[in-house]
Amino acid sequence: MSTDEFLADRFARDRQHLGAVAYRLLGSLPDAEDAVQQAWLKASRTDLAEVRNLTGWLTTVTARECLDMLRARRRRAELALPDPEFPAPGAAPVPAPARTAEEEVLLAESVGLALLVVLDRLSPAQRVAFVLHDLFSVPFEEVGRVLDRSPVAAKKLASRARDRVHGPAPREQRLAARHLPLVAAFLAASRGGDLATLLELLAPDVVRRADPVLLPAGMPTELRGARAVAEETRHFAARARTGGPAWVDGGPGIVIAPRGRLMVVLRLSVEAGRIRTIEVIGDRDRLDRVTIGVFATAGWSRKHVG
Repeated sequence: MSTDEFLADRFARDRQHLGAVAYRLLGSLPDAEDAVQQAWLKASRTDLAEVRNLTGWLTTVTARECLDMLRARRRRAELALPDPEFPAPGAAPVPAPARTAEEEVLLAESVGLALLVVLDRLSPAQRVAFVLHDLFSVPFEEVGRVLDRSPVAAKKLASRARDRVHGPAPREQRLAARHLPLVAAFLAASRGGDLATLLELLAPDVVRRADPVLLPAGMPTELRGARAVAEETRHFAARARTGGPAWVDGGPGIVIAPRGRLMVVLRLSVEAGRIRTIEVIGDRDRLDRVTIGVFATAGWSRKHVG
């Protein structure tokens, strides 16, 4: 096997891992595929004779490409908005498969929509430090090299990011997490338009309040009663398919984030095992003020604490 063939074979085996790193760093499948493609181009032009850990080296190169893209995005004040029609990058030894919008949603759900939303609120350096160390166990020495900072500085960045990702104190998390099965059931019923289940989950006198920007003309900003709220919820099944559970301002909630981009937050209150109020937030200024965290049991577990 020639050197080029060996490299292509190794890259093919590592591509899924590199794509996973890039996707969590960028929150966009097209951007992630582009970063991985750039890593391949750099690898194909580099003398790798002195590289002892090729997977680690490719991970570092991919992370640096992602960091550059995050910084450019921040300079342009640009939100990640993947385009399902975005063409795959140019020819590569192992072409990345085209993905549909539905596949993007499934992948986002496997990562955790709340996690993608919170990561999008971090600085580029915080995001890189947290993702590489906490999600992929990259040592802080290597994280520091990616960021051009000391290991101590990289550790501090990851710690700050972890505080924002993890959300409230453990006791508060446990209290809010008791309602996670209810939130999950509400999401499932919303996606399926299951009126009977929605009526079981909603308190008879449930109140739904929503920002006017989210509502069609003439729809009230406040709606009362389980039947009225359940009937309305059925009309938003498509929106619910891009939702995921999250810790929202101290309690259970839902983030609606198509392809990882935060669009709507539902802040819920629960009494006697049923949803008592639903506050639907879509105004951009209000969204920016909402505190969002990730439940440890909802798509991300805290692997590292140091």
